[in-house]
Amino acid sequence: MKLRRGVFRRRERKMPGLNTSALPDLIFTVLFFFMIVTHMRDVDLLVHYDLPQGSEVQKLTHKSAVTQIYVGRQQTLNSQFPKDTFFIQLNNRLATIADIRDYVEEERQRMNDEDRSRMVVSLKADRDVPMSIIAEIKQALQQSFALRINYSANEAGKAKKR
Repeated sequence: MKLRRGVFRRRERKMPGLNTSALPDLIFTVLFFFMIVTHMRDVDLLVHYDLPQGSEVQKLTHKSAVTQIYVGRQQTLNSQFPKDTFFIQLNNRLATIADIRDYVEEERQRMNDEDRSRMVVSLKADRDVPMSIIAEIKQALQQSFALRINYSANEAGKAKKR
């Protein structure tokens, strides 16, 4: 018995089309989710700081309860101040040590009750800032009853410049 070619032809199978009618709904749902969950911080750095290296570095939890204080040199290159002049930045403004107490109180008012109880002040200071400035900042924080202080640092071997 001799078989002829073409007797056992396969039918052409077509791939069914992909239904994309629910795709815009899914995309907008994910977009709204990220818009609600993401917390944006709008702080423009006015000071330049190079964090010191630390051996026991830990990540902070509850970032909504963290308040930042930046200490470093002025960001602009054409500064009229000498190179060894350091500035304190609170949110988007340069400040003095006397302004820290009001700043901490404003930040406390901004937080909800749960975050207020676990408020942490994170000090991001340049590695060359004199310890006398850090001590004055700590004293101002103690007077404003901000007793949880975090000193930001880079992990040893992972130096980042800002």
